[in-house]
Amino acid sequence: MSSTEVPAGNVPATGTTRSGAHRKPAVAVAFISWVTLALMTTSSVASLRPAPTMAVYGLAAIFLYIVPALLFLLPTSMVSAELASGWDGGVYRWVSEAMSPKAGFLAVWCQFAMTITYYPSLLAYVAGTFAYVIDPRLASNGVYTALVIITIYWAGVWVSSRGTKTVAGLSSATLVIGTLVPGAVLVVLGMVFLAQGNSSAAPMDGGHILPAWTGIASLVLIVNNFLSYAGMEMNAVHVGSLRKPGKEFPKAMFLAMALVLLIFILPALAISWVVPSKQLSLTAGVMQAFDGFFNHFGVSWLTPIFGIMLIAASIGGMLTWLAGPSKGLLMISRQEGYLPPVLQKLNKDGVQQNILVAQGVLTTVIALLYAFIPDVSSAYWILSVITTQVYLIMYVLMFISAIKLRRNQPDHPRGYRAPALIALAGIGLVASVAAFAIGFVPPSQFGNGSPLVYVLIVGGGMALVGLLIPYLFLKMRRPSWKTVDPTTPVA
Repeated sequence: MSSTEVPAGNVPATGTTRSGAHRKPAVAVAFISWVTLALMTTSSVASLRPAPTMAVYGLAAIFLYIVPALLFLLPTSMVSAELASGWDGGVYRWVSEAMSPKAGFLAVWCQFAMTITYYPSLLAYVAGTFAYVIDPRLASNGVYTALVIITIYWAGVWVSSRGTKTVAGLSSATLVIGTLVPGAVLVVLGMVFLAQGNSSAAPMDGGHILPAWTGIASLVLIVNNFLSYAGMEMNAVHVGSLRKPGKEFPKAMFLAMALVLLIFILPALAISWVVPSKQLSLTAGVMQAFDGFFNHFGVSWLTPIFGIMLIAASIGGMLTWLAGPSKGLLMISRQEGYLPPVLQKLNKDGVQQNILVAQGVLTTVIALLYAFIPDVSSAYWILSVITTQVYLIMYVLMFISAIKLRRNQPDHPRGYRAPALIALAGIGLVASVAAFAIGFVPPSQFGNGSPLVYVLIVGGGMALVGLLIPYLFLKMRRPSWKTVDPTTPVA
């Protein structure tokens, strides 16, 4: 999942009935090519942010990216495509149809709630990158990291609450400036570096294709790759815009998978060539690589420039994400009464400001972890795992729903039918559950701390954000919370 992904709304569309019967569209469908869909998917998933996490493994990063792509990315893409082509409204509608509206709320809540821990980890990456613009020593300073997270997040809330129309354009521009260009430069510099006869910081021989096995903890970092691929279900809503969904969607997904893997794998390898794994920061690893390459080639003055480019991409994406999931949750809550009226209020610009503020309070509390956990990389990893755990709850519900809908509603019209959907959903379900379980195992890179404390932090964070809060909303739900007309602001 990248910082530029724009989540689709997760509300029951006016073009469908509760039973799933479709009404005729009021306007003609604007078709797109399968190549266009592949590029859209690539731009919404690929990012440089997770590169340092896998660079720790050197050449084994290839294996650690391909395995979750086959076990998670492929099933997610195909399964969500069938669901999106048969039921409008996103994951809330899919899970509600298959299981229950309460389960649907849990699914869409987890899709929203993962951003509560996603923002601190994203902005920690921004803080580590910005440190190389002003003072690289700050990259490992927890207090500095916490202050940057809090400051940028609340500035983003202020901008988003104004209902600015430039956010989408800003996000698209920063994708090219802050992700594609730096990624290509990083890979080219790495190749030139090796071509000059310099030795790689990480072994590049055949004996290091697979990660060294030192117990289950040595493979824990693969969990983070599930989150890297998360969000593919958002792009499945475009399956109806293809002229021949049955033939074109698989081609689009396989091309997108290839491009995403290249964007993820090559920069990770380039980082491993120049930064030894023991010195690699999970928040500032990309800048460590640029700094190393630019110093080697005598153009160190480029380091702060590329740092600003990377920061622009992350902040642009954060602004886009601020409005997306929270708006979907708001609209569902106004129709079904899942949130209290105070959280359903809109400001004068029509923005769900109260939800953003409540989310900001939690984000601020979580950001303070960086100030109290001595190792910034450990805090970054813990928040990334909590984010993954919460999001995996949604994926488990989605895969179960796909199986139930195929079995219980086999004749429901679908624009695209995934081949061997039961098997694909089963693989995705098992992979999600396995990743969820592995997420509670402390990784070998952070083995100095207490495993029990690690489990309590990850489990507590996941239970609080992903389970307890939605349970309380459902428990306290009142008929008066429901707004009949979802377009009318709550007073």
